[in-house]
Amino acid sequence: MKPKKPNVKYVEWRSPEELHEASLNWISELKFIKDEQHFLDELIENNTLQLISGKTFEKSKKVVNELSQKRKVIEPMLKRIINHYNELTILLDGIDQPVEEKKYKENHSKLLVEVSEYLMDYKDIKRSIFDLIKTIMKQSKQKRLLN
Repeated sequence: MKPKKPNVKYVEWRSPEELHEASLNWISELKFIKDEQHFLDELIENNTLQLISGKTFEKSKKVVNELSQKRKVIEPMLKRIINHYNELTILLDGIDQPVEEKKYKENHSKLLVEVSEYLMDYKDIKRSIFDLIKTIMKQSKQKRLLN
């Protein structure tokens, strides 16, 4: 079951401090995911022979391709979020700029949806990788028991 898309209407009423905190959380999560992707790459690399053999090949190929696609998307998204974070001064400078402030909040809403979707998709991919590895580990354990 997939979670619902986030409700972006509440962004209009959020304070600059809350928007700041949300941006920092996104940056932190995406940096962690970048590190985690290195771990997943090593996990896949260490189990390559088992992943490409037998019944798991098609699913393995699909999951590895999805992970690769997510890896390509994360860096540009992280850069956009950092730029967005740096533009927060529009809300904090004390100058009344309704057009720029509205544009900033609309951008924040778009990023909220984009990051949420990315995180949901990434978690699904990660779960699939762990399921594949778990299946491989069970198979190898059964083979050892039979020998």
